Amino acid sequence: MKNPWTKKNPYLSIWLSGANAVLGATRGQATAQVRREVNSAIQQSTRQMTDAWITMLVPPKAPRKRKKR
Repeated sequence: MKNPWTKKNPYLSIWLSGANAVLGATRGQATAQVRREVNSAIQQSTRQMTDAWITMLVPPKAPRKRKKR
């Protein structure tokens, strides 16, 4: 007697293919979002470091003198 669990099931195959497609698309979107967030964090930290170095290297501007009336 054949084992019924080893028999091919076309409906299960179709369902698993659809589930795999949906999960693959979801994973792709999640990966893209994580990459965008990482790139944003890198840009922000680079901007902060650049601003810190510029403020250290460039002397501050002299305050403006007030005009007397």
